[in-house]
Amino acid sequence: MKIEDLRMVIDEREKKSGIPDLLKEIGVKVEMKNLPIGDYIVASETVVERKSVYDFISSVFDGRLFDQCNRLKEHFEHPAIIIEGNIDEITQHAENPLVFYGAISSVALDFKIPVLPTPNASNTAKLLVAMCARQGKTKGPFLKKIRKSGDIHRQQLSVLCSLPGIGEKLASRMLERFGSPNNSLNASIADLSKIEGMGESRAKKIRQLLDVQTKNDKKIGQKTLHDI
Repeated sequence: MKIEDLRMVIDEREKKSGIPDLLKEIGVKVEMKNLPIGDYIVASETVVERKSVYDFISSVFDGRLFDQCNRLKEHFEHPAIIIEGNIDEITQHAENPLVFYGAISSVALDFKIPVLPTPNASNTAKLLVAMCARQGKTKGPFLKKIRKSGDIHRQQLSVLCSLPGIGEKLASRMLERFGSPNNSLNASIADLSKIEGMGESRAKKIRQLLDVQTKNDKKIGQKTLHDI
């Protein structure tokens, strides 16, 4: 398939990454839109969310990542996440690298969404071209009518599912016991341990992660979410 036959729909916020310009330079047909889900639609059922290493970590801490994964899976058959940048930099953004790798494991194993690393924008552009070329001439519209989720309960579960070792069942039990994500996140190890299936060890890991997040607040505040 010729490159000039390839077409992508790209979120407007990706302009500053330089990737849309790189794609245009090699002949890819690029259409810029305000996308409600994902950053690059490379086929009618294939969407890509691009994150820098820092953005990936911060999306774990603020609960965005797993909500995004839910929406990607809900609306597209073949979603993927690209993590762009030097993975060695994770120690600059998170004191515990296991937070980073735990989140990747959850995305890959729980959501069945492939996580693809690239070192820079140029290589991200090449990967997107390769993904687009695999689809061939697909039929059907790229853009879908997607409304922002108004399901508060689902969003609350997504926030709690970002905690280590917490799946939807435990998240539901936390909400049932404590009433809200805020109360759940402020619960003591003793109170968390009382939840069926939680255990003291898992409760300690949750409390440790939340404490580490507090220590990293200054670091996180010094960068933008789409820092490359």
